[in-house]
Amino acid sequence: MNLEEKEISYTTTNSYATLNSLTDKTKNVWFVCHGMGYLSRYFLRYFEGLNKDENYIIAPQAQSKFYSPPKFKHVGASWLTKENTIKETENVMRNLDAILEAEKIPENLNLIVLGYSQGVSIATRYVAKRKLQCAQLILHSGGIPKELEPENFAFLHAKVSMIYGTEDEYLNEERITHETQRAKELFGEHLHIIPFEGKHVVNVDLIKGLV
Repeated sequence: MNLEEKEISYTTTNSYATLNSLTDKTKNVWFVCHGMGYLSRYFLRYFEGLNKDENYIIAPQAQSKFYSPPKFKHVGASWLTKENTIKETENVMRNLDAILEAEKIPENLNLIVLGYSQGVSIATRYVAKRKLQCAQLILHSGGIPKELEPENFAFLHAKVSMIYGTEDEYLNEERITHETQRAKELFGEHLHIIPFEGKHVVNVDLIKGLV
């Protein structure tokens, strides 16, 4: 058997969702990366409590869709897997580039980048690879990619918040210690660690308190 994997490039189309409107009253633009199993339009529900005049939220959509167990009726999405991660990351980065190009965000506004769960790996990679000078970087209940080093964030002057639930079912003490140490190495004095009593859920109240 002569099995060979080959590679092609092609143009694809993907969606993204927004909440509120970008106007002259807008102060903050949120770029929020959902966790595994979400669709962007549903992830935006967590940001409905923010001041509608001052906050404009953009939620990119992960490209890979799947039917969620156990009934396989609802559709979810995933950003990356361990399969062909480097190339897939490039595809995701170009997807996010296209969204920001389409949105034409004014430079005088506060850009807040948030990643939740699997979205943390996307948010941190994007900020690092594109040297995105945001006002805030929020890492909510997710892991930081192993390949990122302190020099990747040397340019960054943002406030960095690391949020996690103390009862998160995907965390144990060893993992919390590891991720906390990694965050301190990468972000130094810019880092704020914010644990809360709760499980692996989006903490809406904490997010509202950051602006």
